[in-house]
Formats: sequence, C-alpha cells, structure tokens
Amino acid sequence: AARAALRCALGAAGPRRALGPRGGWVLAPPPPSSPAAGEPLQSQRQAGAECGLARQVSAEVTKWIRVNRRPRKRRRREKNEVFEKLLPDQLVLLLEHLLEQKTLKPQTLQSLQRTYRLQEQDAEVRHRWCELVVKHRHAQAHRHVERFLLEDQAMGVYLYGELMVSEDARQQQLARRCFELAKVQMDGPSADLVAQMLF
Repeated sequence: AARAALRCALGAAGPRRALGPRGGWVLAPPPPSSPAAGEPLQSQRQAGAECGLARQVSAEVTKWIRVNRRPRKRRRREKNEVFEKLLPDQLVLLLEHLLEQKTLKPQTLQSLQRTYRLQEQDAEVRHRWCELVVKHRHAQAHRHVERFLLEDQAMGVYLYGELMVSEDARQQQLARRCFELAKVQMDGPSADLVAQMLF
C-alpha cells in the first residue's frame, strides 16, 4: 500500500514531458508500462485502484487527526466521524502515519482500537498498534503489547527496545516480565540481543 501511494503520487500525474531538441518542453513517449506500449489495461486499472486505496487511507488519517484535536468535552450536537473499513495493508499505512504524530490522546487511541479491533488483526497491524501504545504510554493497552511479545517473538525484538527507551518504569517492567516468560522459547541470538537491551 505504501508503494501504491508513492506510485499514485509520482506516476499518475498526467502526460510526461521531456526537454526537446531546441530546449522546449515536448510530450515524452509513453513509458513502457503504459497500455499504449502493449501493457494490458488491467494493470493500469490495478494501479488506479491502489491509488484509490492509498487516498482512502489519507482521508482516514485526516479524520483521526481531527478527532485527536477535539476538546475532551464535546457538545452533543457535534456529529461523530464515520470511519471506513480498511484492509490490513491500509491499516498498516494508517498506523504508520499516526506514528508520525507527536501526541495522540488516550481517548483517540481507545477509539482507534475499538474502531478497527486492532488486537485481532494480523501481526503487522498489531506490531504498529503496539508501537503506538508504547510511544504514547497507553497503559490501558499494555495487555496487547504483552500478548504480542509472547506470541510474535520474532517481530517483538524491536518492541523490547522501544519499551526500554521510553524511560517509563511501567513499560520497562512490562518488557522485563515478558522477556522472563518468553526467553526459553526465543532463539539464542534474539534472546541475547533482548537481554542486552533490558539489563
């Protein structure tokens, strides 16, 4: 999905131009991947669909940022945002964008989790969700981090480091507790690496 967003931003911007023999701009020949050069139209439609999926994520990011900026007490008449159902790749992209935000309120994180049921998604999505939880010290979702560290040990190594650099005593204790439970099931190099981070 991230590649699709880049392709959307760079590739589908209209006709290509090139510098002509006399220094002026002229239309460049179609790229080899265009339908005019023999590529099936279906691949162009697929690229357009991927751009649409990336645009949908961008719209959802904007909604979440708007929700995060709202004051805690809202007037009753203010309408709630309606969020779209997203595919797993779109959720990864959404969470990566939200990781770039300096602060997300606990209420925003709770709504995010409830809306997409993040703890029930695939490992890639849950990993990004756990990164958000750690970054914003969202203690209510520490159980999701614990589950991830115990069940997805190969992907959890990086998360141990995040927990330790957070300089939050509860998160550091969580990392140590999970490591004690999981280290017997971890491969040697991973266990050694995590032990160096924790102690």
